[in-house]
Amino acid sequence: MGKGSDGAAVLVVEDEPLVRTMAADILMDAGYRVFEACEAADAMAILDGRDDIGAVFTDIEMPGMTGLALAAAVRDRWPSMPVLVTSGRVRPGSSELPNGSAYIAKPYMPGELVATLGKMLPAPDSGD
Repeated sequence: MGKGSDGAAVLVVEDEPLVRTMAADILMDAGYRVFEACEAADAMAILDGRDDIGAVFTDIEMPGMTGLALAAAVRDRWPSMPVLVTSGRVRPGSSELPNGSAYIAKPYMPGELVATLGKMLPAPDSGD
């Protein structure tokens, strides 16, 4: 359990509970600390209340504010925070992604999620 205690923290934003739990489990297994939000408004509230979150992983298609709008809002408020967006249907053009953001398609493999996030963040201390 202590493996991820000093790893970077990632905020997972996904309105589908099973998908959110799966992503959180993948990231925790990789040594990250994980926070979860079911919509963009919750994500912004969590980000406002914490200073230890290192990246945001968000679905694009959510009720209310989309993941792309969330990525832009995060870029405006926290310019150095990386945002990884995902979708099974929407493939954003590079002009739609804020600087410092990346995209992976659903369904993603656990290794793809961890590797892509790893390029955006300092690697968690895996204890190896």
